[in-house]
Amino acid sequence: MKFAFSEISLPKRGSLALAVFADNELSPTAKDVDKITKGAITRALGSSRFKGKIGNFLEILAPVGLEVSRIVLFGLGEVEKLSQTDLETVGGSLVKKLNSAGARSVTVIVDELATDDIRTSDAAAAIAMGAMLGSYRFQKYKTDIDETSEPTLVRMTLSCKSSAVARKAFADMEAIVEGVFLTRDLVSEPANSLYPESFAERCLELTSLGIEVEVLDEAKMQRLGMGALLGVGQGSTRDSRLVIMQWNGATGKKASRKPLAFVGKGVCFDTGGISLKPAAGMEQMKWDMGGAGTVTGLMKALAGRKAKINVVGVIGCVENMPDGNAMRPGDIVTSMSGQTIEVLNTDAEGRLVLADALWYTQDRFKPEFMVNLATLTGAIIVTLGHENAGMFGNNDELAERIFAAGKEVGEGVWRLPMSDAYAKQIKSPIADLQNIGTGGRGAGSIVAAEFLAKFVNDVPWVHLDIAGMAWSSTDKPTVPKGGTGYGVRLLDRLVHDHYEGK
Repeated sequence: MKFAFSEISLPKRGSLALAVFADNELSPTAKDVDKITKGAITRALGSSRFKGKIGNFLEILAPVGLEVSRIVLFGLGEVEKLSQTDLETVGGSLVKKLNSAGARSVTVIVDELATDDIRTSDAAAAIAMGAMLGSYRFQKYKTDIDETSEPTLVRMTLSCKSSAVARKAFADMEAIVEGVFLTRDLVSEPANSLYPESFAERCLELTSLGIEVEVLDEAKMQRLGMGALLGVGQGSTRDSRLVIMQWNGATGKKASRKPLAFVGKGVCFDTGGISLKPAAGMEQMKWDMGGAGTVTGLMKALAGRKAKINVVGVIGCVENMPDGNAMRPGDIVTSMSGQTIEVLNTDAEGRLVLADALWYTQDRFKPEFMVNLATLTGAIIVTLGHENAGMFGNNDELAERIFAAGKEVGEGVWRLPMSDAYAKQIKSPIADLQNIGTGGRGAGSIVAAEFLAKFVNDVPWVHLDIAGMAWSSTDKPTVPKGGTGYGVRLLDRLVHDHYEGK
């Protein structure tokens, strides 16, 4: 779908979308159109349950006095309470409604908003962003597609004052959405298509954006002593990979500043290894690389909008498979840090991958901070459901900034505690650490975070457990069912608001 921006004018074809505020207060253009159509809008509102709330839509077909095929009224609620995520929801919902109606083009009139928080040009860009997010579909492998369910909308024009400003704002938003789409694509791919080597190849495609990409094979990782990561992948016929992506966008004196670092768990398929998972639902483990997918999409977003900051993204890509060479429960592996790990459960493998990826990142790049993302524990879904990612860390300021960024973009996080009492559970009687706790199923997500903390070497660090957020079983206005792309917007906002250009 293509997006365009123009100064306010009524279209001569296609569909027309107009805003209505709380209690059915018409926007200025809606009032004008109501006069042109001899009260059609007023009559339609009077005979419906439409109340101008966010999520309210009302369609008027073949309106008299206009050449458009339909008018779609959309609610914006109380202006003083309007947020960017509300506007994105409107955009995403509008796309779905118009596609179901078979519309091919729409002009959305965005009149001046009486609010100090949102400029009209930003509102128009936000609606376009929501529409773009909501238009996503993963149909790469479908050969028998019902034409009646195919999207028909090919063009959306946002008509507003200062349309050039809106167009510029949307350019950055579009780059971010492209990063989200890459993450959704990666998470949606089946494991026979996306495996460590092919994942690395997808990352290498980002060099066209100016990202430096380096791929470490198993021989290089062996020389570095990455026994934890390699141990996870040794049961697979697919070789493991560590991918390092660098975006050096800082200029001048800031070019030598320490980079920000994002690290992702990339278990391209997780059978559980010898500690085999139940068959029911195992197909979902194709998205156990969701953390690595987010890091990759974030790097594309930052490079796409030419962020003025130095950032490194590191992803550890493996398959966790059960064969004659697979790691066994009770094995002891030696991590790159030199710490030995007793592997009591081979299905607690993501933390082993991250152990070496985190240590490598802090050791090589000496970053300003590290944020890692991982679909790490089912326990976090029990705790937080699918509304928030679990957040853990050793730095209050970084955690607070991530929490605030999440609220701004509608990607929630919730911080959980860490302490020595939990850390004691990963002490092994025969090695330095063990990969699961002694407390059974209790506090599983916290114990996993305590394990990761042993490999950050006092660098400011936050761990995001996104097991409940990387995939959605429901269809939402801006997040279609499937891979969500969670975390790309959250971390882009973190970078933009607190680190870029400073």
